[in-house]
Amino acid sequence: MKHTIIILLLLLLGTCTVTTALKNLALRGKATQSSIRDAPWTGYSAASHAIDGNRESQFSAGSCSNTHPQKDPWWRVDLLDSYIITSIIITIRGDCCAEETTGANIYISDSPIQDWSTKKADGSVTGVSLGESFTLDFTSKVEGRYVTVKMEGHNKILSLCEVEVYGYPAVSVENLALRGRATQSSVYPLGIPMNAIDGNRDTNYDRGSCSVTQDNFSPWWRLDLLKTHKVDSVSITNRDLVPERINGVEIRIGNSLDNNGNNNPRCAVVSHIAAGLTETFQCDGMEGRYVNLIIPGRKELLTLCEVEVYGHSLD
Repeated sequence: MKHTIIILLLLLLGTCTVTTALKNLALRGKATQSSIRDAPWTGYSAASHAIDGNRESQFSAGSCSNTHPQKDPWWRVDLLDSYIITSIIITIRGDCCAEETTGANIYISDSPIQDWSTKKADGSVTGVSLGESFTLDFTSKVEGRYVTVKMEGHNKILSLCEVEVYGYPAVSVENLALRGRATQSSVYPLGIPMNAIDGNRDTNYDRGSCSVTQDNFSPWWRLDLLKTHKVDSVSITNRDLVPERINGVEIRIGNSLDNNGNNNPRCAVVSHIAAGLTETFQCDGMEGRYVNLIIPGRKELLTLCEVEVYGHSLD
């Protein structure tokens, strides 16, 4: 029984670590809303109360935002920069009035929404008990600078006791591969694995900037980013000769070293890259420390003249 409890606690702690790895972006943002509740509640109702880092759900405690009754009231936070949004958590009032939050639509956009008829909601707040928090998780890529919560209808009030926004920066200009370490299944003369992350896209093998394996069955190359990242994209530069060798390469990303990392989830399969050119493959924030390139089920020389990885640390 004691061992069972310990295992359950460890699993719970592991879950908490994953869900809190990203920072609450709303805390750095600026909030506004369509109106503010009239006296005597005006001082309790500011838009900024919903991003004060406090989930206190009693309205009288002064930690909730509240609009005046109106048609289609809204609340918005400007995150000050564009982010890939992974989840939003909204806490509703605990003293009463769940209907002031339940049913509200959530919109993510690059600019403040002017024409609502052209914008489809990215989610809505479904029913939760008084004082509880509703979580909206995004499984596909959702990007934007503004998060807006809007209650549709006439004579409506919108009340929010906390809005938390989790995600990571949408734009990355740093090639993470340059800070990593590379290895591969075997080495052809001059074709050491680090050549593929030297920052040089030179496609002439004789000039020493391409990695090449021996003519092996299922050859692979692996990049260690040294810690877990969200990988947005991987760019591969192909050699100027025999370009067909790259055909069928799988890009795999994850934290496991089982089978040398080649069992990690797959981001993409390279069907073809023209001789001497660079192609980019979107991985949509896949998490992992290791980026593997493997040609499965074929005897081949794996040649890479540059591998670039763009994404963000989970710190």
